[in-house]
Amino acid sequence: MPSRTYTLPVAGAVLLFAAHAANAQEVVKIGVSGPLSGANAFAGKDNENGVRLAIEELNAKKIKAGGKVVTFVLSSEDDQGDPKSGVAVAQKFVDNGVKFVLGPYNSGVAIPASRVYNEAGILMSTVGTNPKVTQSGYKTVFRIVASDTQVGSSVADYAAKQLKVKTVGVIDDRTAFGQGIAMEFIKQAKRSGVKVAGHEFTTDKSTDFAAILTSLKAKKVDAIFFGGYAPQGAPMVRQMRQLGLNAKLLGGDTLCSPEMAKLGGDAVGENVLCAQGGAILEKQPAGPAFKANYKKRFKQEPDVYAPSFYDQMMFIAQAIQATNSTDPTVVGTALHSTSHKGVVGTYAYDTAGNMKKSSVTIYTFRNGALAPLASY
Repeated sequence: MPSRTYTLPVAGAVLLFAAHAANAQEVVKIGVSGPLSGANAFAGKDNENGVRLAIEELNAKKIKAGGKVVTFVLSSEDDQGDPKSGVAVAQKFVDNGVKFVLGPYNSGVAIPASRVYNEAGILMSTVGTNPKVTQSGYKTVFRIVASDTQVGSSVADYAAKQLKVKTVGVIDDRTAFGQGIAMEFIKQAKRSGVKVAGHEFTTDKSTDFAAILTSLKAKKVDAIFFGGYAPQGAPMVRQMRQLGLNAKLLGGDTLCSPEMAKLGGDAVGENVLCAQGGAILEKQPAGPAFKANYKKRFKQEPDVYAPSFYDQMMFIAQAIQATNSTDPTVVGTALHSTSHKGVVGTYAYDTAGNMKKSSVTIYTFRNGALAPLASY
């Protein structure tokens, strides 16, 4: 029997090709690096949720680049807030073909991990606030919030001018974040005429602060600035009460968390003040809708950085569409030269990858919830 060759009519072939072209897609892997275990797991999960919400919305919109529908796939890894683990996560992302990384959360993780991402051509967007994060000259490293310089200075300025603090004690947890923000606070405090009576040290694993608090109490401080995280800040303020240390506890963005009130209970109130980069979420045009969508999706309120990670993911998608490319270097160049109106502010970056302009809001706690006091 002679063999037969079947051919599609030309019109059919054209239609089939068009259908394939219309359905063509490019999978873009998005990595999230943060603490998903340990004391700061609440923050790592919140960051992940912010990225996840953005990706789900973007995939529903079916954005295109290079004629293909871009499908974002989330890959989230636990870096444990540890530099060594963070570098291991970074290498895993490199091996798995991740193009864009949201995170790390901790400055001490972001600094060494950024080297791995830079060498691999991966774009990294972090909330690590230590100034060193963006001092290496890497063109695809972005800090998506205010730095320690802005946050620490704002707290010191508010303490001097509004709280009329004369004498302050400083405690830091010896992490890159804790040391960085404590030093920035001290610089501005001294410039503002506030006496720094003592500088004590702890760790990001400690729970007993009696000795250092007793030392600062003897120095009659009006306030204590803590460079560290909520899981230590909460027991610290409880122990201040137990010791009869009637001083304000001041801190950076890591204390501006519902976790602070949750862990500190009734010891956390207007005696605690913190500063967070970004505008007041509820007062932004898109803020209430974001909060409602987040709560509907994850059955809880957003924490500190979910809106920032959401915004940066949306900015990356905007740059992908504008450049018609998913190449991180091309996208990074676009992020440096354009801007994005997000939920908690407008994102635009200088040549080092820092926000050109980022407001800082001072908060306190009332009835277990954050209450804004002033914005800088």
